[in-house]
Amino acid sequence: MRHVISLLIENESGALSRVSGLFSARGYNIESLTVAPTEDLSMSRMTIVTTGSDDIIEQITKQLNKLVEVVKVVDISEAAHIERELMLVKVRATGKDREEIKRTADIFRAHIIDVTDASYVVELTGNQGKLDAFIGAIDPALILETVRSGVCGIGRGDRVLKV
Repeated sequence: MRHVISLLIENESGALSRVSGLFSARGYNIESLTVAPTEDLSMSRMTIVTTGSDDIIEQITKQLNKLVEVVKVVDISEAAHIERELMLVKVRATGKDREEIKRTADIFRAHIIDVTDASYVVELTGNQGKLDAFIGAIDPALILETVRSGVCGIGRGDRVLKV
């Protein structure tokens, strides 16, 4: 089962390495990892997407809580939450393909953020399914490069990840 784990971590050198090391040492895969400072510059918020049974996720959570730098750990996928990911796609855009890419971008509410004679760079934000569907809707021969940010997630309603 897919889980989105968010944690607050002290913004110190080596903290990311220790968290990712915990996963690799136990043979757990990280599907997506996003880290950025919070409103408190001494803390960072890390969002990790991984898969595993409830027992494995519980074990991961307990191991993360043992790390000195980790302040708080929450599996936000246990309740209502919002996930978003950013994707930039560079596509070949010449001739009739230019209009087709524009139409597809409009359908997915994407933005063309760079234009050259031969290519477009398309920016798209949404959940993983939406981004995958956009890639599926474009002729694979037109895709030159794809960059994805990884998942950012936040709990809905009163759920807050703060110290």
